[in-house]
Amino acid sequence: MRPKASPPTPLLTAILLMLVPLAGVLVWAVHDGALHGGLALVAGIAALAGAVQVLRTYRGAADAMTDYAGRLAESDEPLAPAGTPPALKALAATIGRLHRVGLRRAESVRMQLDADEAVIDALPAPLLLMDADRQVVRANQTARELFGDKIVDRDLASSLRTPAVLEAVDSVLRGGASRIIEFTLPVPVERSFEAQVKPFQRLVPEPDPSLLDGEIEDEPALRPPTVARMAILTLHDVTAARRSEQMRADFIANASHELRTPLSSLLGFIETLRGPARDDPEAQDRFLAIMHDQASRMTRLVNDLLSLSRIELDEHMPPSGRVDVVEELENVIAALQLKAAERRIRLRLEAPEELPPVVGDEDQLTQVFQNLVSNAIKYTREDTDVTVTVALADGAAVGFTGLPAPGGMGKDKRVGRGGTAMVSVSVRDRGDGIARTHLPRLTERFYRVDAARSRAMGGTGLGLAIVKHILNRHRGRLTIESEVGVGSAFTVYLPAEAPSPPRGEGRGEGEMLRIVPKAPAAHSPHPNPLPGGERGFGSVREG
Repeated sequence: MRPKASPPTPLLTAILLMLVPLAGVLVWAVHDGALHGGLALVAGIAALAGAVQVLRTYRGAADAMTDYAGRLAESDEPLAPAGTPPALKALAATIGRLHRVGLRRAESVRMQLDADEAVIDALPAPLLLMDADRQVVRANQTARELFGDKIVDRDLASSLRTPAVLEAVDSVLRGGASRIIEFTLPVPVERSFEAQVKPFQRLVPEPDPSLLDGEIEDEPALRPPTVARMAILTLHDVTAARRSEQMRADFIANASHELRTPLSSLLGFIETLRGPARDDPEAQDRFLAIMHDQASRMTRLVNDLLSLSRIELDEHMPPSGRVDVVEELENVIAALQLKAAERRIRLRLEAPEELPPVVGDEDQLTQVFQNLVSNAIKYTREDTDVTVTVALADGAAVGFTGLPAPGGMGKDKRVGRGGTAMVSVSVRDRGDGIARTHLPRLTERFYRVDAARSRAMGGTGLGLAIVKHILNRHRGRLTIESEVGVGSAFTVYLPAEAPSPPRGEGRGEGEMLRIVPKAPAAHSPHPNPLPGGERGFGSVREG
């Protein structure tokens, strides 16, 4: 409720100074008979009415200006009150001009605050501002994406339950120095963060009661702003750095171990050839053959390391090419026919007539297929079959919901409803199988189930690690099924493009046996995740 304007004391004094002498003169004139009493009464009433009219005019103009000033607080451009005297019109114009200046300044401040908000929200690192009670009063966009939109106006402990971080925040809020803590968030994906907690102080104005209840104090007391103690929490994602450090340490340990054995063998044989076997041609031939094998092993190891390094450099860049999976498999199988024939192994390719191409890099996918088929030939029993089965699969069954960028990805009605079309390539052998305890670590670098057998067959321990990183780049999936004494099946899932027109039958098949079913069958993978795999990579099943 707006207060009413009261007449100022000088105006009341001026009116009294006019009315009191006039009343005295009228009384004196009536007393001396110079003026009739009735006329004196009429003159007195007229003077009083004039004084009242002056007060009413002032009161009306003052109330109009008060109402105008009040409406300025509620509207940007209210009209000046009608019928205002020229002097008050000038006052109204001045008030309106001051109001517009205030609006422009307020707009400038608001734009600056919006710019500051935009800058804070654009920061790549999560940033939180807590008050003295550890309530989150500000959170930028990255922080809201990490902890959820409900983190604001709640205690930090309701969203971040890391005791070390909470203790550091409490210490800073109590007046302590800045703190830096490292911690790990286990869900939804394990990530490592470096938390920096810094003290922060800002001036907070005391609330003015007159602005809250609408009453204007005659002499409002000055209320100095108070200093509020706060804390700023900034999180820096150091997951990649920590993984890189661990990977570098593991790589140095594993690579040095893998290279130490052949180098030691080479040095030993060289000393032998320069000493006891100097004049023994038979021993020289035998030792030179072993040295050749060891040097070839180191060459394969270095080549695989270089290949893995190149793949990791491009792992974050999804490929955009189109690859005919069946054609690439035919080329790989034809290239490995001689190697398979040495162990009397038959290579079988089963593929549907119509199959969409996949989105990928032709050379890298050829490397994937070659590694898997080559491994199957190495570890299957002699005089058995290695079966390569190609089918159309539902990506939802292995946790694939689509490529991150649009382009060429289609859905096929033959897969499950709501799923995304993927092409599955399953390589099944008839070997000894793999025990369950080894399955989660098969894609680790240099990991071998049987190290001696792997080295004897020329393996470097990097084949499946290369497969994993290539599939990561292709946004693909890998499932591993194995039964001890029966065999293993490695299944690769690759995002498919829209189904292509039916292809012709004129394929060069070489010496392989190819079985073409009448209708394509969707391969249903096992949904269990592979422990330790990145980006939802892989699943395993032991039959």
